[in-house]
Amino acid sequence: MHLLIPFAFCSSEGCAAALPTLKLPHLAKLLARLTPLPLDKGDEFSLSPPHERALARTLGLPVQDGLLPWAALQALKSQPADGAWGFITPCHWQVGTNHIAMSGLELPDFSTQESQTLLAAMQPYFEEDGIALHYDHPTRWLARGDLFDGLATASLDRVVGRNVENWMPRSASAAGLRRLQNEMQMLLYTHPVNDARSARGAPPVNSFWLSGTGALPHPMPEPAEPQPVVVTHLREAALNEDWAAWVQAWQALDATDCLALLRALDQGGSGHQLTLCGERNAQTFDAQPQTFYRRFMNLFGTQPPSILLETL
Repeated sequence: MHLLIPFAFCSSEGCAAALPTLKLPHLAKLLARLTPLPLDKGDEFSLSPPHERALARTLGLPVQDGLLPWAALQALKSQPADGAWGFITPCHWQVGTNHIAMSGLELPDFSTQESQTLLAAMQPYFEEDGIALHYDHPTRWLARGDLFDGLATASLDRVVGRNVENWMPRSASAAGLRRLQNEMQMLLYTHPVNDARSARGAPPVNSFWLSGTGALPHPMPEPAEPQPVVVTHLREAALNEDWAAWVQAWQALDATDCLALLRALDQGGSGHQLTLCGERNAQTFDAQPQTFYRRFMNLFGTQPPSILLETL
């Protein structure tokens, strides 16, 4: 069993203030029994967050910032996925006095029909740039085009609630993407789908975000075993900066998933791992035989999990 936990800690004053209130007894027992592997170090400004880097490694994918080919991997489930792909996420941008921010985790009240209608309206503009759009689900489309080859893009988990300008692609090849975004903003401004959404109080779809860009390696690597269980319980609270809800979600996770991994350790076997991911770093712990010194020190207790979490 491999448990991968994104947003285990966040680089904000609110999260730091909430951290001492966490009570995670099962995580504490896991940390006392597992051996840390080398730290995956990064910073909060990387395009690919630590949990995506950690997951990519388990899949055997090359880890290059902003070029983790999640869209190509998703496309491979239903069709040949040669070439470069990206995710197109229809979204609502909030225009503030000094910046434009990505609003919400997903568009609320966004139906399949609305999504497919907007995709059909936007498709001809994308095709002019050699990009083919494919419907995946309402809040995410697949796109294939040479533009995405080597174009590093920021994960949605980096952008939600933040100034989009800070996360826009900066390479010369991104000029076409910026023009396309401007064209889509003008198209969407007067689209009947948005008129209907505004009439019922739903936020309009006024832009899109590109992420998950790149091409799959050939041949495809063999993924590691076991594949991790990615626990998303903390994501919504963290991205909304609701730290009281984040504490509650962490403690519920400790009482369920962490307890399940602890019981798996009790049953023996190999391959049990835990990966904790913050906004900067990821730390994996493995069920390896512990040194005599480590076992001896554990007799005198271990540091609370909060000491480790704040290093992430």
